[in-house]
Parts: sequence; C-alpha cells; structure tokens
Amino acid sequence: MTDTHVTTPDTLTGTISISAKGIGYFNTEPLKGRDGVSWEIQKEYLAHAFPGDTVEVKKRDELLYGRPQAEVVKLVTRAKMDFVGTIERDPSGKSADAYLVADDRRMYVDIKIPNADTDVVQGTKVLAHVTDWPENSETPLGEILEVIGMSGENETEMQAIALERGFRTTFPPEVEALAHKLKEEEAMPEVVRHEIMNRRDMRDSITFTIDPIDAKDFDDALSVTKLENGHYEIGVHIADVSHFVRPGSVLDVEAKKRALSVYLVDRTIPMLPEVLSNDLCSLNAHEDKYTFSAVFEIDMQAKIYSKWFGRTVIHSDRRFVYEDAQKILDDGHGEYYDELVTLREIGKVLQKQKFDKGAIDFETEEVKFELDKDGKPLRVYRKVRIDTNKLVEDFMLLANREVAEFIFHSQNEKHPGKSTEASIGAQSVYRIHDLPNAERIEELAMFLKALGYELKNNKGKVNAKDINNLLRQVEGKPEEELVKTATLRSMAKAIYSTKNIGHFGLGFDYYTHFTSPIRRYPDLMVHRLLERELKGGHVSQDEFAVFEKICIECSDREKQAADAERGSIKYKQVEYMQSHVGETFQGTITGITDWGVFIEEKETKCEGMARIKDIGATFDDFFTFNPKTYSMTGEKSGKKITLGDAVTFKVVSADLEKKMLDYAILK
Repeated sequence: MTDTHVTTPDTLTGTISISAKGIGYFNTEPLKGRDGVSWEIQKEYLAHAFPGDTVEVKKRDELLYGRPQAEVVKLVTRAKMDFVGTIERDPSGKSADAYLVADDRRMYVDIKIPNADTDVVQGTKVLAHVTDWPENSETPLGEILEVIGMSGENETEMQAIALERGFRTTFPPEVEALAHKLKEEEAMPEVVRHEIMNRRDMRDSITFTIDPIDAKDFDDALSVTKLENGHYEIGVHIADVSHFVRPGSVLDVEAKKRALSVYLVDRTIPMLPEVLSNDLCSLNAHEDKYTFSAVFEIDMQAKIYSKWFGRTVIHSDRRFVYEDAQKILDDGHGEYYDELVTLREIGKVLQKQKFDKGAIDFETEEVKFELDKDGKPLRVYRKVRIDTNKLVEDFMLLANREVAEFIFHSQNEKHPGKSTEASIGAQSVYRIHDLPNAERIEELAMFLKALGYELKNNKGKVNAKDINNLLRQVEGKPEEELVKTATLRSMAKAIYSTKNIGHFGLGFDYYTHFTSPIRRYPDLMVHRLLERELKGGHVSQDEFAVFEKICIECSDREKQAADAERGSIKYKQVEYMQSHVGETFQGTITGITDWGVFIEEKETKCEGMARIKDIGATFDDFFTFNPKTYSMTGEKSGKKITLGDAVTFKVVSADLEKKMLDYAILK
C-alpha cells in the first residue's frame, strides 16, 4: 500500500505508479470516509507525472469499466529526472532533434533531445536529464548527460542497468586522489608503528578468510585459538574502514551517497574506490591489516563466557574459497582442519539456537553465471549453499547481534531514568525487521490454500514457528520455491533505523550491520558509534536525527541496488535463452493471470510467459482464468493448469531489449 495522507478534504497525497500504456494508479489507505482502493488515472489526467512521483490527486465522479477514476492536481516531488534509454532519430535526417526511448517501460512518453549531437547516432544508449515539460507539449525536453554505448553490447547494457538506478560506475577525481593519498601514507613505517601501538595485536592468532572464488574485497576474517580451560577464543575481525574514511571527507560523502556496493552479474560497482576496497581496507592474506573486532570466549555448546570489542591488527594466514574449505572438512584433513571443524560445530549450535528462538528458515535459491570473455553467458546454474557458507554467516550474525546488544545496554546504563524505547530507540543504527502486515498474511494464507497448504494465523497475525512448519511441508516439492518466494514477499522489508524494534525474521531482539563496512555505509556508521561508545562518548539527539535520515536513504538505495542486481540477472537469463530458442525444457508454473502463465525453467530459473491464446491453440481449447484458485481450465477438455504444476515447454522467443521470454507449453 502507498503511504497517503489527507491534503485537503477532497485530495490525497502519495506515490503514483504508471503502466507502459500511460495509465496511472494511486492506492489509497483506508482513511476516514474513504475505501482502501486503487484509483485509476487516465493519461490525459496525469498532469505530466512520472512513475514514482509524489502527487496530489483528486477523485473524479465517474467510473471507467467499473473502476474508480481520479486526476493529478499537483506534482509534489519528482522521484527521478534522469533516465537511461536508446536514441531514435529522424530517418530522413531533416531534423536535428532526437528522442530518448526510456529503458524503464513505465516511462510512457519519449524524451525529446533538441539539437542532439550528430555523433549520437540511432541506437546509441545514453543517460539523459529531463530539463522541462512545457505545459502544452506532448513530450518532456531533455539533455544528454552521458553517452553509454551502442544498445545491445554487454558493456553498454550492464552500465545502463546501473545508471538507470542512479549508480555511477566511476568515482570523482578528488575521491580517487584522496584514496591514493591514504595508500601512500600507509606505506610510511612510522605511521604504521604508531597505529599498531594503539591496537590489540592479534597477529599471532590463526586467522583466515572464507569467501566466494570471485571475491576481490575481503570484509571479514575469523580467528580461532584454543584456550587452556578448553574453551575457544573466536575472533570476528572486520575491515576497519572507519580508520581511513573519516566523517565529512570527500570519501565519506561519496560513500554515503552510494550507500552500498552493487553486485551485477559480471561486475561489482564498489562503494569505495578499489585502492581502498580491494587493497588498503581488504583483509588480504599474508598482510598486516587494521580491523575492528568482536572477540568471544566460547565453548563447543556456543555458550559465551566473555566478549570484547575494539580495534585490532591481524595477519590473515590464508584466503579460503568456500569450496576449498568445504573439501578439507569433507576429507577430514588439511590445512587448519581443526579450526574449521571447531567453527563448523559451534556454528551449527548457533544455528539451532537461532531457530529455537524464532528465526525463519528462509533459504531461497540463487543463480550463478559462467560468462565468456565478452560477457556472454555460457552456463546458468543454481548456487548451492554448503556448510562453509553457513559457517561464515553464523559468526557474522553472532557479531552483528552482540554489537547491537552491547550498544543497546551501554546506552541504557547512561539513561537509567528513561524508558527503554525512549532512551535506546534513537541511540544506534539498527537493522530492523517489523512484524508482517496482517492483510498480506491473510492474502498469503488464501494463496497457499489454493495450493493445498494451510498457514496458521489469527486474523493475519502469524509466528515464526508456523511459517517454518509451512516451509518444511513444501521442502522438496515442485512448488517449494514458489511458496518460499510468496511467503518472503508477504514479509515486511528489513530496513535501517535508529529505533530498535528487533528483527522478526532472525528472531533477534537486537541486530545491526557491523560486518561489511567496505560495501555498506550503515556498517561504517556502526563502527563509528561503537568506537564512541567504547570511549564513553556522547551522541546528541541532533546527530541521531541526521543518522535516521541516512538510514532511510540507505534503505532506499538498498532497494535500488537489489533492482539493479535483478535486472542484470534477468538480462543475462534472456541472453542465455537466445541461444536455446526452439529447445525444450522442464519448468514450474510460478504465476497465472488472465492473459497467460509464467513458467520458471527448473535448472536456470529463467522465467518466461506462455500466453493464454497460445495455450488454447496448443490444446485446441479455450482456457479461462480462475483468480480464486490461481488456475486456468479448458472449457472443452476440462484440463486444469495450476500454480506449482510441473510442465514441459519450448522457448519461442527471447527479446533482449524488453528482457522478456516467450514460452509455449507442450502437450
């Protein structure tokens, strides 16, 4: 639902969504005297609004095909003014003007580029800025900010996906200059000696990193030392980015603007320049590195006897790839076998504790790509999570939880006269996950019922135990991923906030992001806050008001990054299927509408659509859609197609420009 509020007795203010056909939709909240419905806004009443704009709307006294109508009466704020798209020119060459056809299909009008440079030829992909939309003009006016390349080329398309979401692939010169200056300073022996004197020296502890094979920046390392009392000292060591990126510096301003690193199929768009992310801050093997650490005395039952937080210096003894570390565990011998086993066994106990306390067992499938030198996908395969993936995750969760709890209670001790919510709600940066919206849970329960499953809930209220029971029921079934995805989408989104409400999905009362400051700005904020807390410093409420604004911005950027990552995956999946048009695959029905069914290929997870008219032609029948049962049925044959059905299908076409796949269900 869109957040709305009454602006006047006759209008509402909120966010507008717009279809490729230029039809606007405005979702109203259930307000006094109003129904929580979607208002439809015809193109002539959009008042030049763009998708995602905040607008003031007024209901019209008419229905169109039974749907309530409205009109935009005021543009409040633009969601964006920069658009990526492909240039179209007058084929006769008579006009110097060009038009930008936006990649975002929701952008229902082309953008006119007056007197465009003749070097920007037909088919060029560019980033353009909307400069104006004159009152009596059918199209907005714009100017070219950046020429990306020729449409259809891998480099062009990947950059376009990032730029469309506002992620620049290069850094300003002054940012790069400061990063290189820091690198030069770090090469001075006297600077290093002075810094190490002020840190806990843990270079003698057995330490290693465990990461994907293609990782270039190493945020975290683990150390393991067996103590005389039989317990273990486990160190979770995190790159000390805060030592290099100081508040207010050009590096800090740029990192805050980016908010996080973006991971596309074939590249990383880093939050920090590579001299920092891949070198100076990265916990590379066989190098002394500055870290911020959470160190625990812990036994094999994961009981914590003591904890320590602070700045350290470490020396990673080895860089493990997940698969290499897993092989050592499977073989029963190899370098650091004892340490890996210790981490695995304690990690398993941590996992059990997490689920016993109410964590939800969401483990959805991801795909990986094998690309050639030109970025063309040779293979698409499902990513398999192994013990070493989980091992690292378990200890990162431990550190994140313990840091959050430490700051929480430390702040509470400073403000004993205030309530927990008042004193602590605005005293750190948390990663929070709210309870699910009751209406969404009821909709999910109806959806699951159509698939033959029951989700226990009380008027939309649900607990983690019942969700986990559902997930166990679908394990190994054809509809497993479908149910997991639908359940995940019904949950609230995890966000950053200065107000702690806990993390529903993990079952944690306290949680933050501490373990990835190279690639997430909120983690860098937490490092700074933890350092200040350890030194007994004070953070003013004015500062936390600023932090809350940054939290909101980082949460928004996280959504945009996820959208970019999904966009790059979809592009490569369609590109992969271009080489397989006409071939037959096995898949699962993942969605059904009144115009067709969505099918996901079993191995590559490439999703496409089989149109209802084509299904009818295949089976010589007329199919009708039943929204209550999420199915369609043939009128003559009685054949029923339902969500979760396993089907054999053929790839009919693959449209890279639209990022769409057309499938045909076979008999």
